[in-house]
Parts: sequence; C-alpha cells; structure tokens
Amino acid sequence: MNNLQSVWSKRFIHYMNEVQKYMKYVFTGHLAIVMVFVIGSVGYQYSEWLKVVDHDFPAVWLIAIIIGLVLGFSRPVTLLKEPDQVYLLPVESKMFVYFKKALNWTFWSQIGLVAVVYLVSIPLLNAVTDLSTSEIWIGLLLIILLKYCNVQIEFNYRYSNRGNHVLIDRIARILLSILAVQTVLTTGFLVGLIYVILLVAYNFSLKKKVREQPIPYEHFVKLEQNRMMGFYRFANYFTDVPHLRGSIRRRSWLNSVYNFVPFNKRNTQSYLVFRTFVRTDDHFYLWVRLTAITAIIAFFVNIPIVTWIVAAALSFATTIQLKYALLSSSEFRMDMLFPVEENQRNKGVHKLIRLFMIVQAIIVMLCSIGQPLFFVSALVILIISEITFKVSKNPTPVY
Repeated sequence: MNNLQSVWSKRFIHYMNEVQKYMKYVFTGHLAIVMVFVIGSVGYQYSEWLKVVDHDFPAVWLIAIIIGLVLGFSRPVTLLKEPDQVYLLPVESKMFVYFKKALNWTFWSQIGLVAVVYLVSIPLLNAVTDLSTSEIWIGLLLIILLKYCNVQIEFNYRYSNRGNHVLIDRIARILLSILAVQTVLTTGFLVGLIYVILLVAYNFSLKKKVREQPIPYEHFVKLEQNRMMGFYRFANYFTDVPHLRGSIRRRSWLNSVYNFVPFNKRNTQSYLVFRTFVRTDDHFYLWVRLTAITAIIAFFVNIPIVTWIVAAALSFATTIQLKYALLSSSEFRMDMLFPVEENQRNKGVHKLIRLFMIVQAIIVMLCSIGQPLFFVSALVILIISEITFKVSKNPTPVY
C-alpha cells in the first residue's frame, strides 16, 4: 500500500511540474491584460443587467441547467500510463489505495469551477428570488455533495462498463443534478437531498459491479492520454510542445481556398502553405478558436474600447503563432529537393495569414455591428496583424 501511495505521489509531482512548465507560457503579460479587461467589462455589464432584470426571469432553471452540465463532466484523473497494464497487475487487489487518491484529486481539482459558477450566480438569485443568505449557502453545500457523487459515479461506471456508453450515464447524472439544484433553490434542502440519495444508491449499485470486474487499464490509460493530449494542444497555442503531433484532415469543403494561389512555379511554397494550414488541425483550429473568442467578446461586450483591446491582443496572438508554426516546421518536405527562392515560403505564409486575418476581421466586425464605430475592430485586427508579421523575427527552420 505504501508503494502505491509512493507511485501516486511521484506521478502527481511529475504531473504538476508538467502543467506548471507549460502554464507559465499560457498566462503571459498580454493575456493577463486581456483577461482583466474581459472580466471587468463582463462584470460591469452583468451588474447593469441585474438592475433591470425581470423578476419573472427563470434564473433558478438557468442556473440549475448550467451547474448540472458542469457537474455531469467529472472525468477521473488517474495518471495511469501504458506500462501499468502489465507492471501493476500483481498489485491489482490493492489498487483501491491508488484510485482513492486519484478520485480525491479529481474532486478537488474540479470543484473550483462549479463553485465559481454558483458564486457568480448569487447576485442573480438575490435579484429575482426571495432566498435568504442561509438558503443560498445551503445550495452551495448541496452542489459540493453532488460534485462528489458525480466524480465517484463516473469512475465506477467507467470501471464496471469498461468505458462503454458513458454518454448515457452522463445524461442521467446531468438530469438528476439539474433537478437537485432546481429543487433545493425552490423547495428546500431536504427535498433536494432526495436526488443526492438517488445518486448515492446508483453509485452503490455500480460499486457492487466494480468488485466483480478486473481493472480496465486500457480504458483508463486511453482516457488519461486523451486528457493530457488535450492539455498539450491547448498549451501549443501559446508555446511549442515538442512531442505533440497534430492530426490531419482533408477538409475538402475548403478546397476553394486554394484558388487564391495562382498555378505557376513561383507559387509552389504558397500552395504548400495553404494546404498545410487547411489540413493540419493544430493550425486550423488555432485560427478558428481565437477568431471565435474575439467574435464572442465583440458580440456580448458592448464596450468598444474593450473589443478593440481584445481584438488587438488576439490578432497579435493569431499572427505570431501561425507565423512560427508555419515557418519553423521540422518535417521533411519535397520542396526541399527543388531550387526555389528562400523567401518564397515567407511570402506564402504572409499571404495566407493576411487572407485569414481579413476573414477574421470581417467576422468580428459583423459581431460588433451594434457598437459605435464597429468598423474600427476590423481595422485594428488588420493593422496589428501586418505590424506583427513584419516586425517579429522569422524562426529558424529545424530540418
């Protein structure tokens, strides 16, 4: 048992070091400034909306649905690795010690998000309901209990069913969690506790199945690999993750994009750059996500200066990351065998970035059309993108 505790401790320390190593590149100075402006502007608009919100607004149901969805996603963090499928087999009967620590970390690492969501909703509850302070805080207590139940149930369900049909279990837990939160905020804690008892009984039945099943190492290892790969892809938007390998998709519906590259030998690199960007998930989804974030903020935050600052920061991030990603490729390409001009690839990358930043600018401008001087956001994106590409240094290709 002590050995398994030591295994967990060592892996947990390594995991935290890995997360900290990349997170320091994520939360940089310019991102912190953007977050401050976004949080401040959203908070200001939220407080202004609370002054005029209708007392018939279905706040309880809205809060219950949001919190129920957050509670339902309680994927266990086991930190298991592929060799464990062999090397941990001799101690399988004692693995409950390891999994106990894993579930404790899963609970404490995920409770923060649902607690923040509920705390943010408290001003809305005060504005449209007659709940007392004690009743509101009792609601938070129930949410903590629900989160603990959801973490235990998802782990036991994955264990007993070898990871099959997880969606069915998740939908059932989400519905029960929504009803529990809605009930405790309208009827009372004791009535809402009935749903917690139902979840506990469900978990108890799953535990009985767990005792009869061997540990599904393959499922938990794959789940952990997917979780870490998701983190690495997120970190790769801000810094280079050497061992990350992105997937490739054809995306034939974007074939028309290649028409922007005239068919001649001087545009060899441009054509390769366009195909690389369109087909590589890491590059393409980087642009999609940053564009979506900017567009959402422009649509919901009705403060022009905030929209312009966010647009400037994210257009800078989009341009600099795409430039480095497309110019510092370490993979062998057939064009390396042919005598083409050295600056052809640089011109191709510039052309691609300029095209997709124009598209980003149009999307953001349309989303901010209800603001004064809505066209300024598009100009900011185009100007910052051009300056960033020309001023920033070209990365040294690694062949």
